[in-house]
Amino acid sequence: MKTLAERAAAHRPALVRAVAGSAWPIAVGFAFAYLMQTALAPAVGDFYGKLMLDVGIAILVGVALNIVNGFAGQFSIGHAGFMAVGGYVAAGIVFYGSIKLWGSRDIHGGFLGPGELLLVAGCVIGGLVAALAGLLVGLPSLRVRGDYLAIVTLGFGEIVRVLLQQTDDVVMDPRAVEAASAWSLADNLGGALGFFGAPRYLDPKNPFWIWLFVMIVLLVAYRLKTSSKGRQLLAVRENEVAAEAVGVPTTRVKVSAFVLSAFFAGIGGGLYAHELGNSLRPADLGFQKSIDLVIIVVLGGMGSISGVVVAATALTILPEVFREFSEYRMIFYALALVLVMILRPQGLFGIRELWELGPWRRVFRRGAS
Repeated sequence: MKTLAERAAAHRPALVRAVAGSAWPIAVGFAFAYLMQTALAPAVGDFYGKLMLDVGIAILVGVALNIVNGFAGQFSIGHAGFMAVGGYVAAGIVFYGSIKLWGSRDIHGGFLGPGELLLVAGCVIGGLVAALAGLLVGLPSLRVRGDYLAIVTLGFGEIVRVLLQQTDDVVMDPRAVEAASAWSLADNLGGALGFFGAPRYLDPKNPFWIWLFVMIVLLVAYRLKTSSKGRQLLAVRENEVAAEAVGVPTTRVKVSAFVLSAFFAGIGGGLYAHELGNSLRPADLGFQKSIDLVIIVVLGGMGSISGVVVAATALTILPEVFREFSEYRMIFYALALVLVMILRPQGLFGIRELWELGPWRRVFRRGAS
């Protein structure tokens, strides 16, 4: 008679099948981002292209926040602080790195050129530094719950904003940058005026990296939600005491969610810092930005990935729709939010996904069969 381990091993897929099953979503993500770069961006023009960039960053950071607020059921209102950490780290790496490597802060290379590779490296490193900040904040603070956690995360965001305002001016002289060490330049981030002069690799004609990271965070969030770790997060969200009673390490699970969420928020901040038309100032990534992200998660549905995508898209486009009513557009925007919260307090999709709702469920089931 076979043991339990042998029976489990019999259901394990072959290596080739497992690799193919994991690789095809990544290939789809690359293909989608390349399609946005080569086909859609040139067709829609600069205005709608810029809007597409804003939508992509909103989706990226909104889904990242949903991992904490939606999956784990915690309430963070300081996620703009992680965006600021990642954004300033990435801006410093790309700006000062360009001068040290190539002698100027201009854009180097075209699509997939060395300058864009430096951008990706800066965003990833910025995400890692933000993840480290998430770990330092999460370890002590996630032992508290509810409103107390919200106050702690709010305090973290304000601490980051104030510290960035105390930094020195950006060093613009290439010779001074080449002579200085990387550690000494870490304090030259622009202060209250913001970090100006970083090369803008992301413009309406070049959305590839934004949408590639969007597809990556969507894939990670979906795989997490359907995994055993994701089930632990959902258990913590529904009843933390019951989850701990059945053996779920609640503190470790919440901290891991916080770190993963901060990592993608830091990447979103790095992309935000290099988008054409954005100014990287501490005030732009303060409390108001955190509230905007919370609105996206609550409106889309706490724990719904597709709901966050729809809400981020709608809340980014809606102010532009009301631009003709310039003095009243924020009133219409706020009124639309109030009506949705009254008529649909659980958010657009609640805790479910688009393919789990009504007629869409039948469509996806028919496609699967």
